Order: sequence, then structure tokens, then C-alpha cells
Amino acid sequence: MIELHNVTHDYGSGPLFRDVSLKLEAGSFHFLTGPSGAGKSTLLKLCYGELLPSSGSVSIMGTDLRKMSRDALAAERQRIGVVHQDCQFLDHLNVAQNVALPITATEQTLPDNDLEDLLGWVGLGEHAEALPPTLSGGERQRAALARAVIVAPNLLLADEPTGNLDWEMSQRLFMLMVELNRMGTAVLFATHDLTLIRFAKAHVNARVLRIAGRKLAVAGSDL
Repeated sequence: MIELHNVTHDYGSGPLFRDVSLKLEAGSFHFLTGPSGAGKSTLLKLCYGELLPSSGSVSIMGTDLRKMSRDALAAERQRIGVVHQDCQFLDHLNVAQNVALPITATEQTLPDNDLEDLLGWVGLGEHAEALPPTLSGGERQRAALARAVIVAPNLLLADEPTGNLDWEMSQRLFMLMVELNRMGTAVLFATHDLTLIRFAKAHVNARVLRIAGRKLAVAGSDL
């Protein structure tokens, strides 16, 4: 699905990380942890083609990112859901309309009952008509998750989605991702929350990766 091979990324002041290799296969679940500023968000952006690597290669659904046209990349992104840390919405549209944007923006149609079912799945069925500014932090994150998965992605990339949530809400959002993974979606979940990673071990067979010191490695069993 997504493969990074010997990837180095440099914003101009020296490599943020170097020689990173990673393969995200169908149905897998990965955590990505590490200190702030180590490059977790950058690594996720490389995975969906928002950034090009300074060196090395990124393959998206079997095609080298550098060889993809803009239209081809846009088409492949339809198979990738992204939950950003600072989830943004169009405040003049209600929750249901915001969640449906990936569908309506590409002039596709989605049965109303499918949208209702999705909002119910993330616990927002009663907030379909609400405007984003009225939502709590947890509700916004769940709406962002719904928007990311409405296209039934093969891969979900989540960038610190529980960073501003309390423990109960963090567990709830995580378990929604576990349910999605059990249905076959690969998940890459970037987080600094080691307590959540420890909690996860009882619920999903996840590989834990740590990015630090400009390198990516499998985290030890002490997590």
C-alpha cells in the first residue's frame, strides 16, 4: 500500500530524519511515537504525498510518488483517510455536511442512511445539524474521524488525534479505529501517549515504531 525506502527529509537546516524505511500493508496497525519535533507529522505527510522526500523513495499503492501526476495522486488519496491533529471544518456547514465533503467535493453521492449510520457510529447522530463551533474537542475529533473514513479508505493516517482529549474520550476514539482496522483498514496512529499504547496491546496486534535521533526503529517491549 504505502512504502518508504531509505527516505530522508530535510527542511533546509539539516535532516529531520534520515534513511527511514517503512511498509504499511493492508490490515496492519502501527503506532508512531517519539518526542515533539522528531518528525511524526512529516512522516505522515510523506505517506499521503503532501511532501516529497529529500532523498529516497515513497511508493503509494505501488507507484513511485515522484512519477505520479497530480490527478493520479488525487485519485489515490481517495483511498487514504487522514485525521489531522488540528482538525479544521467549514464553520458555515453543519456536521453532516462537513463529514460528507470528501464525497460531495468529488461529485459522488452517498445515501442519507449511510451518512446517518456513520454519524451514529462515531456517536454524533444527534449532532448532525450542529455547526462545528458548537462542538466539544472530543466531538470535533470524532467528526474528523468520520470525515476521514467516509470514503471507505484502505489506509487511515491519524496525527495525534487524542492529543487534546481526556482519557475516556481517547479510549473511545482509539476503539473506533480498532473497529475500523478489524474491517480491513490499515492504520498508522501517531501519538506521544504511551499510556494509550499500553492500553492498546490488549485490543489490537499493533507494531510500535519510535522516531528519535533522526532514525525510525521498532520500539522496545518496555513501552
